Amino acid sequence: KVFPAGTIFLVVVDPGVGTSRRGLAAEVGEWKFVAPDNGVLTAVFQETPPKRVVELTERRYARPTVSRTFEGRDRFAPAAAFIGKGIQLPALGRAITDYQMLDLPRPVMDGAVLRGQVVRIDRFGNVVTNLDRKSCEKAIGGASGLVIEIGGRSVGRLVSTYTDIAPGALGALFGSTDHLEFAAHAASAALQLNVAVGAPVELRRVEK
Repeated sequence: KVFPAGTIFLVVVDPGVGTSRRGLAAEVGEWKFVAPDNGVLTAVFQETPPKRVVELTERRYARPTVSRTFEGRDRFAPAAAFIGKGIQLPALGRAITDYQMLDLPRPVMDGAVLRGQVVRIDRFGNVVTNLDRKSCEKAIGGASGLVIEIGGRSVGRLVSTYTDIAPGALGALFGSTDHLEFAAHAASAALQLNVAVGAPVELRRVEK
């Protein structure tokens, strides 16, 4: 939450451009979003349930002619611009509650074990999980020890930066999105671990 209150996000990841899928605008916390109704805002809505979501139906807040291949320019960008000028969400269209949500994996606490999975491998080979810092800190609590496993393999220690990982070693740390990730010293952790998206991850507290 590094963006100031009132920030308007225009999100156009839209494989269904030109189809019957809806456009929407949403108020979430102190921010507003304009996006296609295809689940692209799922993670946002999971973190903070929206106060209001409307379908973009008022044509006066879009370009007169809407291209079937460039709705980002013709529908979504104008809507975001009008919001920036002070137009309130209800003016853009009717309220909806049946917006699309993707089935994104979420961390699960199972006794003393926090279970998650790999959700992304970046271009450096860092293995990013769905275990966020808040969930991990809650799971660790006041434990005196910690075991971190990915794909059934125990991985080093929890470090603060990539440079804390020794040559030839693997480590775990919280990356730029504040999610637990696995990294290797000047190498691809994904290749060394031989894991892909969906691989299981466990964080287990140990009392010594």
